[in-house]
Amino acid sequence: MIPVGGVVRRTWLLLAVIVVAVVVGLGIYRLHRIFGVHEPQSVMITPDLDGPQFNPKRVTYEVFGPAKTSDIAYLDPDVQVRRLDNTPLPWSLTVTTSLPAVSVNVFAQSSADVIGCRIIVNGTVKDERSMTGQRALTFCQVTSA
Repeated sequence: MIPVGGVVRRTWLLLAVIVVAVVVGLGIYRLHRIFGVHEPQSVMITPDLDGPQFNPKRVTYEVFGPAKTSDIAYLDPDVQVRRLDNTPLPWSLTVTTSLPAVSVNVFAQSSADVIGCRIIVNGTVKDERSMTGQRALTFCQVTSA
């Protein structure tokens, strides 16, 4: 027959792990009850009529130069990259957004030696650049409009 002290000596680690697991489980259960995790959550949404109202922004992209066509890529207000190959110049596009802030840019490459771009927000020129060189490449960027 195995003495009781021998059994305890052999299984003390297993018993300690079980006791720790039970104590941790009870602690987690208690914390869930304290912080109301099991209560049904109800969210009441009310319109924010007193909050700031944002006026729509009109963003106009423009690419110009002496070449007949240009390859254009632009980032629209919805953060989607749009690509237009062999687009006739001059080119412009106006989009309207109600986002409180937008970040837009336009890249253009021409077969000619000169090309320019411009970004206009609500009638104000925010960025304008012109580049010269073989197969000229330029970009305009507005990080926060």
